[in-house]
Amino acid sequence: MNEQLIIGLVSISDRASSGVYQDKGIPALQEWFSAALTTPWKMETRLIPDEQAEIEKTLIELCDSAGCHLVLTTGGTGPALRDVTPEATMAVAHKLMPGFGEEMRRISLHFVPTAILSRQVGAIRGSTLILNLPGQPKAIKETLEGVKDANGKSLVTGIFAAVPYCLDLIGGPYIETNESVIKAFRPKSALKK
Repeated sequence: MNEQLIIGLVSISDRASSGVYQDKGIPALQEWFSAALTTPWKMETRLIPDEQAEIEKTLIELCDSAGCHLVLTTGGTGPALRDVTPEATMAVAHKLMPGFGEEMRRISLHFVPTAILSRQVGAIRGSTLILNLPGQPKAIKETLEGVKDANGKSLVTGIFAAVPYCLDLIGGPYIETNESVIKAFRPKSALKK
């Protein structure tokens, strides 16, 4: 069965959702996935305010009704009072995947000392992986792709290297990546011939 990957992209911002400025998170993610994935995929996008109940409702809808295999959020992960994305994600999660948040902070610390203020989490709801990404397009790309030297050689692997195998383990479709962007890691026993 070659099921198509469905990715939910959720940008969480009071100002962008009310039209004060244009959302940059969803376009950055669309561009990144267009370059990074070699298997077919489609997306469901949502632009919502920093309201915990709204975030929870959106995550549940994307996981349970829209059939997303992967849901990525951007925004709302800092220490500000209105930043409630991690709380909403944990409230709807069946399992926490703490390694994703730990690695995103570690990658971002290569670029900015304020990465320590980020509260991003990874979680699973049913058979959907949910990841809270940073809000800035540059930081989104860095955490997904990792740290590279001037020649493009990977110094620190980005978090997306682990996503395809995680999706395999929770019943999602088998996805492959453009190795010049990010090389997916799977144990030899999990590779398709």
